[in-house]
Amino acid sequence: MSPRHPGDLRLVSVMVRPRWIIALLLALAVAGIFAWLGQWQLGRAIASGQAGPTVTEATVPLDSALQPGVAIADNRVGQLVTVSDVTWAAGDFVVSTGRNNNGSDTGYWILGHAIVPDGSGGATASLAVALGFTSDAATAKSVQQRLDAELASPNPSGRNLPLTLTGRLLPTDPPEQPQDSLVGDPPRMDDVAVALLVNVWKQPAVPVYEAYLVARDNIPAGLDAIYSPPPYAQTAIDWLNAFYAAEWALFAGFALYLWYRVTRDVYERELEDMKLNSEGDAVE
Repeated sequence: MSPRHPGDLRLVSVMVRPRWIIALLLALAVAGIFAWLGQWQLGRAIASGQAGPTVTEATVPLDSALQPGVAIADNRVGQLVTVSDVTWAAGDFVVSTGRNNNGSDTGYWILGHAIVPDGSGGATASLAVALGFTSDAATAKSVQQRLDAELASPNPSGRNLPLTLTGRLLPTDPPEQPQDSLVGDPPRMDDVAVALLVNVWKQPAVPVYEAYLVARDNIPAGLDAIYSPPPYAQTAIDWLNAFYAAEWALFAGFALYLWYRVTRDVYERELEDMKLNSEGDAVE
């Protein structure tokens, strides 16, 4: 039975009526659906803006990550790979200048020309390999000469025998002539540009991998391992999807607000009726 006096009616007494509790449960269900849709849309906004690889630290065979003559995919940049039955091409060691190794002084990389199986029935392909780092120009030259000498004749180190390499796969740099002129003794280049290396490699370089490997093992004596951390996965926002996510959040809030507004309208209408009835009783 409705209260006779306006002061007896409270908003909460309207809200706890069975019909409005059921309406509240329906509003919560609708708001929950809208909130889930907003979360899903926000996930798409972040995922669609993801740049770079997501998993690179599980070592995979080279031929499963990249094929010769094919540009490396974005999700394979920085991938750890392994390749077996590798031999070195004699006379094809090159020095790359202007290299920084984990904050150390600028120095040099030694680049090697690896002959590797390309996974197509015994055929081989060429792969550029960054073997190690030194900050000293004389050391870079002596290591380059020593590696060529080791390959010129058999030696106890076995460097001219098939070996297994593991390392991080990185995209080739674009050549920038005339800086990358490959002049000097030993030949030097500013960038690890496969397009330039194939012009100075003495052994056949076709097919060739359009990427290079930063070696993690078989580092020549006199060189330090090249610092090659996992690639930083940059995350961007797809703002259109983010806007849609915000819209779903507003819809969820509106569903609850709509329930509140309807119950308040009922409360205010009943309150007004009670006031009119109370005034009518007073007149009588």
